[in-house]
This record gives sequence, structure tokens and C-alpha cells, in this order.
Amino acid sequence: MTLLLLIIIYLAFISLGLPDSLLGAAWPVMQPDLGAPLETAGLLFMTIAGGTIISSLISGKVLKRYGTGKVTFVSVLMTACALLGFHFAPSVGWLVVCAIPLGLGAGAVDAGLNDYVAIHYKAHHMSWLHCFWGVGATLGPIIMAQFIAEGNFWRNGYFVISSIQFALVLLLLFTLPLWKKVNNNSHIAFNENQEPTKDASNDGVHHDVKPLQIKGVKLALASFLFYCGVEATVGLWGSSFLVNVKDLSPATAAKWVSFYYVGITVGRLITGFVTFKMTNRTLIRAGQIIAFAGAVILFLPLPTIFSLVGFIVIGLGLAPIFPCMLHETPARFGKKHSQTIMGYQMAVAYTGTTFMPPLLGFIASHSTIGILPICVVLYVAAMLLSSEKLNGILKQQVLRKSL
Repeated sequence: MTLLLLIIIYLAFISLGLPDSLLGAAWPVMQPDLGAPLETAGLLFMTIAGGTIISSLISGKVLKRYGTGKVTFVSVLMTACALLGFHFAPSVGWLVVCAIPLGLGAGAVDAGLNDYVAIHYKAHHMSWLHCFWGVGATLGPIIMAQFIAEGNFWRNGYFVISSIQFALVLLLLFTLPLWKKVNNNSHIAFNENQEPTKDASNDGVHHDVKPLQIKGVKLALASFLFYCGVEATVGLWGSSFLVNVKDLSPATAAKWVSFYYVGITVGRLITGFVTFKMTNRTLIRAGQIIAFAGAVILFLPLPTIFSLVGFIVIGLGLAPIFPCMLHETPARFGKKHSQTIMGYQMAVAYTGTTFMPPLLGFIASHSTIGILPICVVLYVAAMLLSSEKLNGILKQQVLRKSL
């Protein structure tokens, strides 16, 4: 029963990833079709992410009242309806309207399922959960590229993705009783899946301190901000960069960006196995170094094919960072405050997703989209610096305890 529920959670994360990469892949074709300026994609992206921030902030109360199963069902239904709205939208204004439920639907299910898996399953399940997000994010531009190649039919791409979402809605509807059964048996089913974590709150240092006052929390938040800035910026503007700077066709650009998501997906699949041998901290550092190398490849004036290599390497590097940072939260700051800090991290992550890609779009509209590699290098460098400073603080705390 718990295995079946885990499969359903994985499928729900596929649905979460499907829309995330669609707008960036389709925008080079949508823009002239709608007669919109380049930065409009940033506005739409910001609207979606803004809805996600709002729903994630209120998700705690909603999840406690209705349960993860019902919230997931309603959220995926909202997403499906929003994507269908994108198919029929006659103007940019209607796209903005449809972007609101698309974001609201994503936030609640993301926060709810992340919390559920963090509580009930081990680290490798968290990596594999986000691997399935990558499956959806990879399939999105592949499906869209197929319709663009057939005649710039981006609306049909949205229709197909919407249909997939509605199929998952039906599955979630029929399996709603399963969540209640598993929760009733959770004291038996999940105890064996609990992973013992070194609780930083056991030292007594953090008991009377507010979460944001705990040393290192703000650095962790900065890491999440820049991580999502990199991931979302590459996903949204990658196709436009390849079309306008590297002179690729929109269909080819969409396929190349899908390989970026393949890198994230395959990387997280591998990470799930590597967590048996390596710590979260080591995987986070290794991922950041690999992502930085990919950003440098994208930045250098190399032949066009190296842009594809750069996208794939960035994706592989980003793969372990987000799930490992999430799973590391109780070990970093203690179980007492981990739930609150987890919420802060998700809110800051969505803030990065909301504002950093549109910022690049605004700057690019007044200069050139060719600045993408420069921004990616700076974002990854800032993430690495924040993370390493946090590691230094945590190391000092361990040394103090040992004295």
C-alpha cells in the first residue's frame, strides 16, 4: 500500500514538472504569434511563481485541514484547467489570468508532497521524487517541440499537456481513499523508513532562538534563492538564447533545452543511489562545482554544439542540490525548527523563481539575450559562496561541541 502511494506521489511530481518548462520552450513561437514583447514571458513566469509563493505560504493550514491527498487532487485539477486555458487564450491578458491558477496549483502540491516525503521516507526517495519532476520537465519541451516542428502549433502542445494532467486528476480522484488508509497505518508502515538524523536542536543552543536568528539560516536561504534563480532562468530563457544568439530554429532550441532537463532528471536518478555512499553536504558541493563548469562552457565563445553540452552539464550539476538541501534541513538547524525553516526555504526558492528570470528578461530587452551565460555564472558562483560559508559555520559548531 505504501509503495502504491509512493508511485502516485511520483506521478504527481511528473505533473508538477510538465508545465514548468513549457513556457520557455514555446515562447520563441508564442511571442510573434501574440505580438508580445520579449519580456512578457518574464511577466507570465512571475505571475505563475507569485501564485506558487502564495499557495506555498498558506499550504500548512490547508494541508492540516484537508490532508495531502485532497490538496494534491485539487491542485492538479487547477493546473490542468489552467493549461487548457493557455490552449484557448486569445491574448496575453488571458494568459496572465490562466497563469494565476497554474501557480496556485503548483505551490500547495509542491510543499505538501515535499513535506510528506521528508517525514516518511529516506534521502534517496527525496532525490527520486525530484527526479520525477525532471521527467515531467523534460517531457514538456519534447512534446512542445514536436508540435512546433509540425507548424508552430504551440496551442496543441498545451492541449496535450493539459490532457495528461486531466488523466492524472482522474487517477488521484480514484485513489483518494488510499491516503487515509496509509495515514491510519503510518505508525507501522513508515517507522522502518525513518532515517535517523543528527538533530542540531539537541545541543540546546537553538531552543529559545527564533528560526531566522539561528546562525547560518540566512545563508541557506541565499543558497535556495540562487539555486532557483539558475534553474528557472536557464529553463525560461534557454530557447530564446539559442534562437537569437546561436541561430537555431525554435523546434531545435526546444529540444536542446529538453536535454537540460534530461541532465537534471538523470542526475537525480543517479543521486538517489549515490546517497547510500555520500553525504548530502558532499553532493551539494559537487553539484555546485559541476553546474559552475557548465555555466563556464556556456559563457565561452565555443562552437554552437558546446551550448548543448553546457546545458546538459548545468542540469547534471543542479540535479543533487535542491533535494539534498531540503533533506539536510533538520541536520543543519534541528528538528524543532526544521518545518518552519523548510517553509522559509520554499518561499525564498519561489521568490528566486519569481523575480530572477524576469529580471534577466528586462535587462535583455534593453540589451541582448546574450547576457544569459554571464548571469548563470554569477548566480552559480553566489550559490556556491553562500553554501560554503554555511558549511564553515556548521563545521565551527561541530568543533565547539567536541571541545
